[in-house]
Amino acid sequence: MTEAARPIDGLRERILEDPELILEDRDLMRALIAANERALGNNIVDLRGIAMERLEQRLNRLEETHRSVIAAAYENISGTNQIHRAVLTLLDPVTFPEFLENLRGPLLEVLRVTRMRLVLETRDPQGTVPGGFEDVLMLVPAGELDSFMGPLSGHGAQGRTVVLRQPAKANEALYGEAAEWIRSEALIRLDFGPGRLDGLLALGSEDPHQFRPNQGTDLLAFFGGAFERAMRRWLA
Repeated sequence: MTEAARPIDGLRERILEDPELILEDRDLMRALIAANERALGNNIVDLRGIAMERLEQRLNRLEETHRSVIAAAYENISGTNQIHRAVLTLLDPVTFPEFLENLRGPLLEVLRVTRMRLVLETRDPQGTVPGGFEDVLMLVPAGELDSFMGPLSGHGAQGRTVVLRQPAKANEALYGEAAEWIRSEALIRLDFGPGRLDGLLALGSEDPHQFRPNQGTDLLAFFGGAFERAMRRWLA
């Protein structure tokens, strides 16, 4: 009897010395509460056990919310840093051909998109795209940008129109042969100032979750504003 009691006595002393060992272990606390309920019988309502169960449920919900907030904050910081790098990349070219080349190279890598296309409205029916840049620059008659934006609409910072969507079939006029792989896109309306026609920047991605209608558009709107200012140098 004495030999059998020794392990229990040792455990008892250990718990009395540091009760936090039990209180911080959910599995142990749950087992103790269940044992207490069995001892009380089916006809006894253990209010303390019910209260602890509810507190545990609330703690689980708080922890889940905490994880969600941290994940959202990290995603926002990551997205902000990405847009900042993209804006710096916009400032690198010193000629218009270099600027267009940027749309198929460095800028694609920074924004992690599959295809980027700049669409400019023009009143000149004879207007042509500089040779070798047909995949990144497109000229359309004045007023045709609305046909690309479609019936969906969204607004980012300062009322700038930004549309995010996951098309079942991407527009071939925008993305050419790459349209087959585009699963989500961001369309940013560009305003080049008084006396100038509008433009459109299309970002197409193979990732169906990169651009979703329920996402915020402020960062893309900011990028659109920086893109407009960079373009005005060449339009002047």
